[in-house]
Amino acid sequence: MRVGHKGKRAPSDAQERNVVMAKRKEGSFLTPTSSKRPRQEFIEHSDDDFNEEEWSNLQNDSSVHSQVTSGEVGIIESIKLKNFMCHSMLGPFEFGSNVNFIVGNNGSGKSAVLTALIVGLGGKAIVTNRGSSVKGFVKDGQSSADITIILRNRGEDAYRPEHYGNSITVKQHISLEGHRTYKLQSSTGAIISAKKEELTAVLDHFNIQVDNPVSVLTQEMSKQFLQSKNEGDKYKFFMKATQLEQMEEDYTYIMATKSRTSDQIEQGEEFLEGLAMQVSEKEARYKSIAALSEMQNDLKQLQNQIAWAMVRDTEKEVKTIKDDIDSKEARTKKFVEKVNEWKDKVNVAEENHRTIQEKLEKLTEEAQNLQPSCRISKTDVQAKRKAYNDAEVAHNRAQADLKRLGKDHEHLCQKIKELKNSAERISEPERLEKQKRIDHLKEQLRTLCDQDKSTNQELEQFRHTIYTYKEDSVRLKKEECELRRKMDSQAQQLKELKESKTNRLKRFGEHLPALCEAIKIAHQQKQFTYKPVGPLGAFLHLKDAELALAVESCLKGLVQAFCCDNHRDERMLQSLMSKYCRPHFRPQIIVSKFQNKVYDVKARAVFHPNFPSVLTALEIDDPVVANCLIDMRGIETILLIKNNAEARRVMQQNKPPPNCKEAFTGAGDQVYQRRYYSSENSRPRFLSQDVEEDIRHLDEEVKNKHIHLSKLQQELRHVENEIRKNNSLLINHQQHQKDIQTTIRKINVEIADLESVEEHQSGVIPTLEEEVKITQQNMEDVKLRIHTYKKTMEQLKSIQQEAEQKLEEIKRKIVQIQEEAVPLQEGLNQAECELERSKNNLRHYEDKEKEHLKSINALKNNLASKEKELAEMIAKASQIHLERIEVTRTFKSLHTEIESLREKIKSERERTGDKEEIIRQFQEAKEKYQSTESQVRSLKKFIKVLEEVMTQRFDAYVLFRRFLAMRCKIYFNSLLNQRQFSGKMQFDHKNGKLSITVQPGDTNKALLDDMKSLSGGERSFSTVCFILSIWSITESPFRCLDEFDVFMDMVNRRISMDMMLHMAQSQCYRQFILITPQNMSSLPSNRIVRILRMSDPERGQTTLNFHHRGDEDEGEE
Repeated sequence: MRVGHKGKRAPSDAQERNVVMAKRKEGSFLTPTSSKRPRQEFIEHSDDDFNEEEWSNLQNDSSVHSQVTSGEVGIIESIKLKNFMCHSMLGPFEFGSNVNFIVGNNGSGKSAVLTALIVGLGGKAIVTNRGSSVKGFVKDGQSSADITIILRNRGEDAYRPEHYGNSITVKQHISLEGHRTYKLQSSTGAIISAKKEELTAVLDHFNIQVDNPVSVLTQEMSKQFLQSKNEGDKYKFFMKATQLEQMEEDYTYIMATKSRTSDQIEQGEEFLEGLAMQVSEKEARYKSIAALSEMQNDLKQLQNQIAWAMVRDTEKEVKTIKDDIDSKEARTKKFVEKVNEWKDKVNVAEENHRTIQEKLEKLTEEAQNLQPSCRISKTDVQAKRKAYNDAEVAHNRAQADLKRLGKDHEHLCQKIKELKNSAERISEPERLEKQKRIDHLKEQLRTLCDQDKSTNQELEQFRHTIYTYKEDSVRLKKEECELRRKMDSQAQQLKELKESKTNRLKRFGEHLPALCEAIKIAHQQKQFTYKPVGPLGAFLHLKDAELALAVESCLKGLVQAFCCDNHRDERMLQSLMSKYCRPHFRPQIIVSKFQNKVYDVKARAVFHPNFPSVLTALEIDDPVVANCLIDMRGIETILLIKNNAEARRVMQQNKPPPNCKEAFTGAGDQVYQRRYYSSENSRPRFLSQDVEEDIRHLDEEVKNKHIHLSKLQQELRHVENEIRKNNSLLINHQQHQKDIQTTIRKINVEIADLESVEEHQSGVIPTLEEEVKITQQNMEDVKLRIHTYKKTMEQLKSIQQEAEQKLEEIKRKIVQIQEEAVPLQEGLNQAECELERSKNNLRHYEDKEKEHLKSINALKNNLASKEKELAEMIAKASQIHLERIEVTRTFKSLHTEIESLREKIKSERERTGDKEEIIRQFQEAKEKYQSTESQVRSLKKFIKVLEEVMTQRFDAYVLFRRFLAMRCKIYFNSLLNQRQFSGKMQFDHKNGKLSITVQPGDTNKALLDDMKSLSGGERSFSTVCFILSIWSITESPFRCLDEFDVFMDMVNRRISMDMMLHMAQSQCYRQFILITPQNMSSLPSNRIVRILRMSDPERGQTTLNFHHRGDEDEGEE
């Protein structure tokens, strides 16, 4: 059983566990006799004042060993690690039941095994000195680590063997967040428990303490206690290892609790005295009670009268409610008539809206029907224009051919004439020279023909480029015009914003301050029945500034609108607007009856727990403005949702909330259940609260548009320059083509001349004459073609003009339809407003009618309740006084007299006391006194028993500490003698110090040296002797020691190793796990020794290999 405070065990646990285990395994322990003390004190005795019998017993204890050959419970059978520290997989390590050496180089995982043993058995991370949290033990890149430890569970001391069997498997899973989960499994693999408490019970049963240096001694713990030069640190190590430190803390806590309990007893005795006085006082009052019957009889008479007075008053209330019901039912007809009237108006407005909408849809359909015809006509015009241009090009080419043929004809005629006149003969060299000249000219002719073809292609490219640039020019000019329009609008808006810093009305238009002043003057002159309210935006204040754009997108022109009470005031306001407002920028005027309170729209308003409606998002100064916006826009049914995706989810993915017609996002986008419209504006214009920020932002936009305009103008200039440049290149190439063609003709003529001279004698002249005839025939053909082309051009021109006229007619019809649609659209907007206003009024009067009927029903329910209440009152009054009493006095006067009489009775009772109350108080005071007296008596008895028990236990503790210290000295000296060392251990329990002096060599030397003067190997050997001495006097199923021989030389290491093996042989029931970086191959093969040799981890290795030595001799022991 674990009982303690602040996470500590009760003092009896540790003491009894050590004593029992020592009795069973090493010998009997002397039970001290108790001596009674008035007060617990820590009296120290020397560890050297034992008598001869005690010395003999201790020496016999040190030589007596258990006959058990191997450990049966609590030893570690195996450990397996996964993703622990820097290792992907270690183990499983199969440990022997006695001595186990874990050897290997640094980084091979030796210390990881020791750390896993502490953590796996529930130890805290800080105990390992490897980190402050277990999440640090999870390997980098992994999400968790696992530790599996198998503990032996055999023999008569086995823990719940019927459930666990011969072994207990402890599995611990460590997550990356630092969470630990446990699984305790039986030898068959069945999960027995997953609770930390079960693991604690197992460890308590096996006397395993992973945070005790006797069980696990890490390098850091060794540095802290053993290698320290401070005598206090060594004493702390001794106390911690033997659990004396825990026992001392428990005793101290119990004595402090005893002191507090004694103080409580003293306080209880003082409290008893006060209770005794209260009992005497209550008893005296109990004996002095007097009767109050007369006043109570008067009170009874008054209560009879007030009961029938309440009946009389309730009957009057019932009559009043009936009168109210009759009055309200008489007015129901008016509400029904008003609702029917507005239903008729709604029907008329719907019919008007439907008629206009049908006309507008018809015009829209006509315009849409004309669009395909317009596109076809436009395509036809372009085709006709291209055909005409092609015909014109063919005509021009034919004329050029005719001109060329005329020149050829003239040249041929001239050539014939020259040949006829020529009578000279040419020589052979001249003939060769002419042939060479002809070949050269033909080569030059081919080159010029290629140039002509290439030039013609370049001309087509230039024409296409010029056409493209002209289209870009038209587009850029349109963009420039639109940009200038926006810049003018923003400049005007910027001017209004700057002026609004001194006058907020200028945000709604530069004419608004003058108009509002004129309205004020006209109202003072009694020209208005009620002063118009506006602009409406001036009365709106946002609760959340981020919703400004959403509200403006919702209200649109209503922000600048005015509201009038009647049509006479509307006409007067129209006349004022005509004087102060520009013709096309007049604010909208809404006519609606002024009311002093906002409509009750709870029944038809939208409600959402996360998003406000437009109505709830605004603070509206005037109820007239709120009612106007409810009538015109239905702001109680529109949600405001800042996030666009969230708005789509609320309105479109799911069913919209009840009464929700639409929603607006923070960016001003409008969201319906199946539609979504983006906002044209990026910032609010009228409702923004930070004017300076708006001015800065708008000024920045104007500057950006100036920059954009400059870029557009620069691009436009570039395009126009390119057009001029390409036109110039086109003209130059056309001239170049003409020059090439002229040169080609000249070369052809020269070739013909050269060939004609040579062929003069062979009848060239007839040939030339034939060519003249052919040329004349060709000229006639070309003339005929020119005539045909001209006629075709005239026909195509006529067709083109007809197509253009048809296209213009279609465009004119579309424009006409659009112009006709403008007033219809305006009428439709007005019809929608009128329809919405009529519907709102209908809803208003329907709500009024519902409220009226609801109030009648409430009155009827109240009447029924009152009649029921009246019947109950009559019944109660009859029970109080059977016959009805005609009471003339008011309920208030009767109540006042009753209260006055009750006060008198109360005062009298306070003076004398109520009989039942006095009896009750007397009994309670008596019982409380007796209970408190019993508690104080029990506490005194408990303190007495506790003092006796603590005296006995503390005497046992002091003697137990002396025995342990003396046994430690004996073992220490015995171990030192193995190297011919001599030494002394001096315990100072009072000051908490342990001094160790060691003399190497001859033990007969008088002087003993302190360990500070020893060499590193001698000091390490002495430390090993000290550890073995502590091991000899303490109990634990296993011992773990990390790198115990790192600072020893070979001689001291060998001697220390022999000492440890000797102790292990004498304690075969214990398990020893020794970690060393040394190569232990020099150890002889032994059945009790197992060496786990760990290989250096290789790149990519997930499981470390280790080699067992001595496994062939390890078996079931």
